[in-house]
Amino acid sequence: MRRQMLRFGPWVALMVLGVAGTARLANTAPPPGHPHIRAAIAELREAREELRTAAHDFCGHRKEAIAKTDQALRQLERAQECAR
Repeated sequence: MRRQMLRFGPWVALMVLGVAGTARLANTAPPPGHPHIRAAIAELREAREELRTAAHDFCGHRKEAIAKTDQALRQLERAQECAR
C-alpha cells in the first residue's frame, strides 16, 4: 500500500496543482452604465491634465479650456448619476 502511494502520490499532487492552477474565467461583462459617457469622462480628465501641465498657454486659451473641461466633467458625472 505504501509503495502504491509513493508511486501514484506525485501524479495525484500534479493533478491537484493542475486543477488549482487553472485560470478562472474572467468576468468580461461590461460594467453597468453608459460606456461612451465613461470613456468621455476619462478622455476629458486626461485632456485637463495635459492642459494643466503644458509648457505653454495655447495663445491664452488654456485657463478657459480647463474651466470648460471641468464644467463638462461635472455635467457628465451628473448625467451618469441620474442614469443609475
